[in-house]
Amino acid sequence: MTRIRIALGAAKGLAFLHEQEQPVIYRDFKASNILLDSDYTAKLSDFGLAKDGPEGDETHVSTRIMGTHGYAAPEYLMTGHLTSLSDVYSFGVVLLEIVTGRRAMDKKRPRREQNLVEWAKPLLRDSHKLERIMDPRLEGEYSTEGAKRVAALAYQCLSHHPKFRPTMKDVVKRLEHVLELRDMPSGPFVYITPFDSQNDVIKVKTKEGEAKEVEMEKSCSEDVPKVAAQKQEKRHRQDNLYARQHK
Repeated sequence: MTRIRIALGAAKGLAFLHEQEQPVIYRDFKASNILLDSDYTAKLSDFGLAKDGPEGDETHVSTRIMGTHGYAAPEYLMTGHLTSLSDVYSFGVVLLEIVTGRRAMDKKRPRREQNLVEWAKPLLRDSHKLERIMDPRLEGEYSTEGAKRVAALAYQCLSHHPKFRPTMKDVVKRLEHVLELRDMPSGPFVYITPFDSQNDVIKVKTKEGEAKEVEMEKSCSEDVPKVAAQKQEKRHRQDNLYARQHK
């Protein structure tokens, strides 16, 4: 459940921004903007692309299209119209990354699997096919009911129509309910955060307690100011690239 706790922490951060008197839209929510402390508490970083949300009777804000390829909501890419529900879509992509252990965009995979949303979303609604997309490094050691609920939540967050997406406040409640489930077996924990460096190494702790190192390839990102983010990533590298066994 460590992965879900991380997702919940990030969801609370987005919900906090959206629920302010003057809402803030994060606009570039992605896995590498989630920082973890020594207790795996999630914190949001790099607010360089954040925008004030719509005011009064406004339904959206119009802005130049920026962000990271694979995370941006379709309506934002098509029109430049931005709402808090655009962040919800991006959160759905990150939730998919957490479930599958894959990157939002991965040019090294077969063509049909390079875009994570296009590959995985059709399988999210079928509980019999869900196992196909679950991260194999979990070795089946996860809550079956929890996986179904998270898959259903991710599917809703990734709705092509913003009005069908939940609010981040609703997302928080649903993830809290997942954490309350008691059918979680003990097993290995692996969480991979995409970074912009050429090669990243994470430590993976197996069920036997043996620490292994896994080399990660370069992530795919476009049109995002990287200097400040890279400095933050280096400072928090050890916190972000961790793995430990579920207790």
